[in-house]
Amino acid sequence: MKHGKRYRKAVEELDQRRVASDLGQAVGMVKQLATAKFDETIEISAKLGVDPRHADQQVRGTVVLPHGTGRSVKVLVIAKGEKAKEAQAAGAELVGAEDMVAKIQEGWIDFDKVVATPDMMGQVGKLGKILGPRGLMPNPKSGTVTFDVAKAVNDLKAGRIEFRVDKGSNVHAPVGRRSFDEAKLRENVETFIRELVRAKPAAAKGIYVRSLTLSSTMSPAVKLDVNEIIAALT
Repeated sequence: MKHGKRYRKAVEELDQRRVASDLGQAVGMVKQLATAKFDETIEISAKLGVDPRHADQQVRGTVVLPHGTGRSVKVLVIAKGEKAKEAQAAGAELVGAEDMVAKIQEGWIDFDKVVATPDMMGQVGKLGKILGPRGLMPNPKSGTVTFDVAKAVNDLKAGRIEFRVDKGSNVHAPVGRRSFDEAKLRENVETFIRELVRAKPAAAKGIYVRSLTLSSTMSPAVKLDVNEIIAALT
């Protein structure tokens, strides 16, 4: 893959300071490297010492970032009656029941998150092949299958994100935008790392978090000193 001049220049600058032992330093480096003309997303990535092929080593969770992700989230709530009204009052852009299920079956996916009440899961279950691969399928573990639809909508609007280990034992998550000030980005990153550490499966042996990096949409990654960072947060 050939990279542009901006990326190559960023790599040259980054090589001088390969590993950051302080989150403040790392956040400052990422913001400095993010020179694209749009407001780049800042992402954290972790390599974990788990084998996701085993059910007892799965890593999955949710966390509400204190300063959100900087992205507006269009929420669809699949519910009926009073729960539908609660969802609308909480700010859900899209609310419906069987009509929404039918639209999705026809190929409509103009939303970012889906919340469903438990009584609607019989209908929502038909959408697994459509929503599942896109990471949109409601799930009780992520708080998106619930009768407390107002809380679910509010959390998603406030910056709740889901994370899950992939087949390569990696976790990726957005933690803000370049336009965030360093203090807010740092607090978001700290909150995510603490939650990731808490999500360690009991069956995981040896080193759990093997590497951590921060990067923006168009920049190379800044490596973090895992031992120093985690020790400072736990």
